[in-house]
Amino acid sequence: MSTSIRATHLVTNAAWFGGSLFGAVGLNPAAREPDTRREQVEVSGTGWERWGPVQGAAIALHLLSGIAITADNRNRVAGHATTTVTTVAKALLTGAAVASTAASYVHGERLGRAEGEDGHPRDLRAAEHARRRLSWLQWATPALTGALLVLDAELGEQQRGAAGLLDRRW
Repeated sequence: MSTSIRATHLVTNAAWFGGSLFGAVGLNPAAREPDTRREQVEVSGTGWERWGPVQGAAIALHLLSGIAITADNRNRVAGHATTTVTTVAKALLTGAAVASTAASYVHGERLGRAEGEDGHPRDLRAAEHARRRLSWLQWATPALTGALLVLDAELGEQQRGAAGLLDRRW
């Protein structure tokens, strides 16, 4: 059971990280290529609408599996100072990643509403504000979820026993 929970935790973080990184590197720049503002909003909106349910499910499963892993390892988390620090850092980064993902969703919705359905902005100020926020939020989520992957690797290293092949002197 523990292996399936850990695998779920890692795979869902990978989906969260990969989807947000693809958005920043691929989808968002591609959405700026159509000629009209309406087409740009449609491309971006359609992509994120399709990915949103997958990302939402990944985040939910990631949080649930994280709780299960922490509960399963409660003695180690409570009794091993390094593990405690890493686990607290991971919890804080997870909260920040959830917040950045939620903020991206909110500002994306605001941008869509401010742009209007005909491609003529209804509220230029609101559209520009949302666009500015999204310009840095699109990088916050992959940075935070990438850091979570690093902390997962660190927690795995803390559980190791004897030195591994790469730790041996040649």
